[in-house]
Amino acid sequence: MSAAAVLVWLGMVIAISFIEAPLKFRAPGVTLPIGLGIGRLVFRALNIAEGLLAALALAGTLLAGIGGAALSALGLAVIVLVVQVAAVRPALSRRSDRVLAGETGPRSHAHLIYVALEVLKVAALATAGVLLLKP
Repeated sequence: MSAAAVLVWLGMVIAISFIEAPLKFRAPGVTLPIGLGIGRLVFRALNIAEGLLAALALAGTLLAGIGGAALSALGLAVIVLVVQVAAVRPALSRRSDRVLAGETGPRSHAHLIYVALEVLKVAALATAGVLLLKP
């Protein structure tokens, strides 16, 4: 159960963060405000799903008595998710609010931080998934 939850979580992050998010701005007719609006909805839903999958994976891992590197990698992924949701997403939301209100200005460093955290989360999830699949 834990491995399945981790691998579904990993697939969702890769599909949305590294495929859907960058491509939506290249679609014909998608303006920056439309893309930001879609992104807010998609990432809110992703983060909710991630929270549920994280809880399922942690519960399954702990109930199975799995510790060590698998639990550490899963724990890192959960910590990254909490940092993203609690610290980085609010900054991104404030920035997108300003852009949607018509403000222009320099790009937000919060976006780069979010992407770096996504890369770290993918590595942690891949590691946890592989370790949880081992007998």
